[in-house]
Amino acid sequence: MTAAAPPLDLQRERAYVRDLGRAFAGALVFNIPLLMTMEMWAQGVIMDRWRLLTFIVAGLPLLYGLAYYAGFSKRRGPVNEALDTAVALAVGFITASMLLILFGVVEWDAPPREGLGMVALQAIPGAMGALLARRQLSGDGGGDTDEDQASYFGELFLMAAGALFFALNVAPTEEMILIAYKATPAHILALIAVSILLLHLIVFKAGFAGQEEADHPIKAFLHFTLPGYAIALTVSLFTLFLFGRTDGHAVAGVVQTMVVLGFPAAIGAAAARLLV
Repeated sequence: MTAAAPPLDLQRERAYVRDLGRAFAGALVFNIPLLMTMEMWAQGVIMDRWRLLTFIVAGLPLLYGLAYYAGFSKRRGPVNEALDTAVALAVGFITASMLLILFGVVEWDAPPREGLGMVALQAIPGAMGALLARRQLSGDGGGDTDEDQASYFGELFLMAAGALFFALNVAPTEEMILIAYKATPAHILALIAVSILLLHLIVFKAGFAGQEEADHPIKAFLHFTLPGYAIALTVSLFTLFLFGRTDGHAVAGVVQTMVVLGFPAAIGAAAARLLV
């Protein structure tokens, strides 16, 4: 005799537990560089709390969008996507808390303001990793999800998510300021050209809808490459503002730093399809 299949409710519970475990793994894999970066620890302490709140509030619609286009579970619908967003944010907070305590960065007797600031700053990228876990860590690539039928504005949203993920990994470091300081106008112009060129090339290889316009390079350039680079620069400026990198700097210096950070952000925008 063959054993009877488990009840449907039990199967769903087991599947959700598996998805939840994968979400924790995704939060760890995607967030480990930031969790082990000293500048992020310092930013969690010194960052103005209104900037931190702005980051979290701005991150909520981003997380909801990722839940819609990917999500760590196969459940669909506005309510389920909102639940996935909330659970992913909780996963981000829990993962960041446990690892920062494990690393000795957050100590038990630390002032609550410092500990909460460091954890909250890491929670959004951790939640992004949790929501992308099924796509990245499942054997079938996450199955058929709604991101495969993303609209034009959906594609631009995915570009913004990819740009933010890449920008967050380097924006808090001093190297961004140093590179911008050392760069000449010729370096900046060359960096802009290289960023746009790489973005344009990677877009088609990464499977964007722009790939369908490969026979119309000018149209694809106008529809995806230029908007994608504009998104990368906007995300870069927001990230620099978030970390206080725009305070006290001349406009020219801010623009140079934005272009420097726009390089990895553009790569992230172009490669968003490899993440989502």
